Amino acid sequence: MPSLPYWRLSGFYFFYFAFIGAFSPYWSLYLQSLSFNALQIGVLMSLLLVARIFSPAVWGWLADHTGKRVRVVQVAAVSGLLSFCGFFAGESFAWIFFVMLLMSFFWSASLPLMEAITLSHLENYTDKYGRIRSWGSVGFVLAVVGIGYLLEQVEIIWLLWVVLGLKLGIVIFSYHIPEKEIMRHATGLHSVRQICLRPEVMAFLLSSLLMLFAHGAYYTFFSIYLVEHGYDKGFVGWLWATGVICEIGIFFIMPWLMRHFRLKHILIFSFACAVLRFVLIGQCVEWPIVIIFAQILHAATYGTHHVAAMMVIHQFFQGRHQAKGQAIYTSTAYGIGGALGAVFSGYTWDWLGADITFFINAAAALAGLVLIAWKMKSFNH
Repeated sequence: MPSLPYWRLSGFYFFYFAFIGAFSPYWSLYLQSLSFNALQIGVLMSLLLVARIFSPAVWGWLADHTGKRVRVVQVAAVSGLLSFCGFFAGESFAWIFFVMLLMSFFWSASLPLMEAITLSHLENYTDKYGRIRSWGSVGFVLAVVGIGYLLEQVEIIWLLWVVLGLKLGIVIFSYHIPEKEIMRHATGLHSVRQICLRPEVMAFLLSSLLMLFAHGAYYTFFSIYLVEHGYDKGFVGWLWATGVICEIGIFFIMPWLMRHFRLKHILIFSFACAVLRFVLIGQCVEWPIVIIFAQILHAATYGTHHVAAMMVIHQFFQGRHQAKGQAIYTSTAYGIGGALGAVFSGYTWDWLGADITFFINAAAALAGLVLIAWKMKSFNH
């Protein structure tokens, strides 16, 4: 194993995903406290994902062009912290829209570059990726549970101060990550366009878009959905944490899974679990034990899918295309897929109801499963 800055990389993931643990489940509750309706909340929450459509491409190009990926992460982290301070200056829809879009532009830069940096440090030991990434899940769990209980005792406005502290942690760790030289690779001789036009690459990217589209209502309205059905915020926090705790376990057993199963089969399994999960959430919200089981399935719908996807992208885009490959994946899946899922669920939530919305999400996951099984036959890893 090469000399690995394990704790510095892990620390960045910890604070990055602790921010998500504070933001994704509870920010919609803050927006609801400002008297925004479901469509407005859906639009605002989608901005995190809309920024991922174009922002990673800009930052990925800059990182690959300069060869200074860590420096770009640092600039993005500081800019993200400063832009977040704008939330303390106003509460109108237009102002919140502007600040969220600005913050999202900088926030979206970090993760694709950090994935490329981490995989570069791991070199030929990419099966160890899950152990580093698991610290992000630990940060998410601590944030989502702690804040859930905190918000039972204090006003929702305190969420802004907690998130500000987590953004500061991201900045601090970004300045402790060493740069890693970009290694040349034969696949780097092909253009990014040539790689993207390969049928298996196109199928993978489209299926990833569908997976994140399927999670649109979950990431946007799950907390509101549960609270409206009588669940208290502390229990909601534990439900979010349950999924991520199971996800941590998956990160540690992924090396074993990848030795015994092809990445294609792992992806198919994760899509099948997503179909089941969203049907259960939409139809069985009155049954806490079923909702807990649905959260356990997060280990597959996010955990196994994410690690498998990182390995697939690492196989498709190597050498000088690493950062651009991560950016393309993030823009397609989390950007286009996630944004469409959030906005679409904002329409269907009020128009068709929560149960139909989650059923549509399940159908999207099923379409992704069919696409992987049908079009990635030539992918042998």
